[in-house]
Parts: sequence; C-alpha cells; structure tokens
Amino acid sequence: MSRDSTWLLEHKRDVYSQTGEDGVIEKILEGLPQNDNWCVEFGAWDGMFLTNTRHLIESKGFSSVLIEANEERFGKLQSNYSQRDNVFTINKFVGFREDDNLDVILGSTPIPLDFDFLSIDIDGNDYHVWKAFSKYQPKMVVVEFNPTIPTHIDFVQPEDPSVNQGASLRSLVELGKEKGYELVSVLLFNAFFVKKEYYPLFELESNAPEVLRTDFSEITYLFSGFDGQIHLRGNCKLPWHDIDMDESQLQPLPRFLRRHPGNYSKFQRKMFSVHKRIVKLRKFIGRICGR
Repeated sequence: MSRDSTWLLEHKRDVYSQTGEDGVIEKILEGLPQNDNWCVEFGAWDGMFLTNTRHLIESKGFSSVLIEANEERFGKLQSNYSQRDNVFTINKFVGFREDDNLDVILGSTPIPLDFDFLSIDIDGNDYHVWKAFSKYQPKMVVVEFNPTIPTHIDFVQPEDPSVNQGASLRSLVELGKEKGYELVSVLLFNAFFVKKEYYPLFELESNAPEVLRTDFSEITYLFSGFDGQIHLRGNCKLPWHDIDMDESQLQPLPRFLRRHPGNYSKFQRKMFSVHKRIVKLRKFIGRICGR
C-alpha cells in the first residue's frame, strides 16, 4: 500500500533548521531500523545557526561530528559544544581529493561506518564532496541543491573549491542513485535521501523529483517573444545577494530591432545583419581572451 508522495512534508518543523528540516529529519529517522544515534554535519557554522543536527544532539541525545572550515565560526562551534563529550568538532575543509574527503576526516573519530544521518551544506561543491567518499555510508543524507535551477535541468558546478554555484536537484538525484540512495523528500533548499534498501519503508507513490519538489519560489524563468524581447518571470532576484534582476539589462537586441524579422524594413534587415556580425565578433574575442 502506497502513501501520498509528499507525506513527509506534513512533518515540517523548525527548532534550529531553516525551512522545516528538523521535523522531516526526525520523521525519516523514526522510519529507519537499527538507529545508532550518530550524525555528521559539515558546513556546521557555530553548530546553532540554521543547523540540521542541533535538534538531534540537544533533544535526541545524538553523538555527532561537526565540521567547519572557517576558523572564526569553528571557534564558536568549539565553544558551544565544549561541555559535550559525545560531540567531536573538527576544523577542516571537506574536499573531494584522496587526502581531504570525508572518509579521511571521519577516520579519526569513533563514528560507525553506517551512521544514521549526514548533512551536507557548503554552498557549492556539495555534489563533489558527496561523490568523493565511499567508505562511510550513512543511512540518510540531506544535501543542499541550488533552488534557482528548474527541476528538469542537469547542472553541476566545476570541481573547484573557489566556485560557489551548486548543483541541480536532478543531478544530485542521479548521483544518489549511483551511490545507492533514493530520494524521499524535498524542501526549498534540501534534498533528503535514504539508502535504497530503506526506501520501501516510506511507501511513496513516486519519488520522482518533479513530484517531490513542491516549492519553486526561488526560480526565475527567462523566455523570448517572437520579436526577440527577453522576459523574466518568477523570483527575478539573485537570492543570496538580494539584488533584483533587471529585464532591461538582459536584452540581446537593441530596441529598434525588437520585432519579428518578417516585419523588418530594408534598413532594419541591414542593421540586424551588422548586429549579428558584432555579436559573433564579441564571442570570438571572448573565446581568445579566455572569458
């Protein structure tokens, strides 16, 4: 017997999380067998601000490994958990090479190989760091995706610590399948996965990302009219910078050429031909300059 695909969203609740993660995480853990009450979070900040593990540590008695690369944030993290013997705080960058991936970092802790819960939130290389480790196989993984990317799009940023672009939900779902995980729920920023052997326990009608994703508020849609005018709809904002997108700054055609080509005058056809040559020249110059 199956249940509504999005039934886990009924349990959204924030104690320390941002968009209901605490309640969904708690409900998923209730459905998993043989809990060992261990969790890991990296990009942990101070262990208090918009965290996906604090509620488990504080209210459920979880042991934890909390990893933060930023020294200032780590100082606060360390201070906040200095009185807890079952919380291991680590000041390291979790990467995707053989010497800095999660397998290496967790190797110095007593955490089980199949610990209960992993939260990945590093605003960029989340896809690559998840892909890079294999020794540890948490029962549940919550990983941040870029919510501005439409659900059907494949996108993964370059494997580069200096880049912060993120990955699409669809790309993370495909990676999850490669690693033996199935999607069970989606919130605004986060995708929830469980090991595939536990997936039947949640009795979902469908776990297609198009079905589980219900919040599209961060997406901006771009489309063109028959006249070449570019239009924006949806969020129309850079959410992390709080800057509105200006439709007037995105127009590839000058105003006097924004009409259907079949309605161009002889002069406009000539000017359009010149404009296209200028566009091609700019692209060529961009390529040779490495832009």
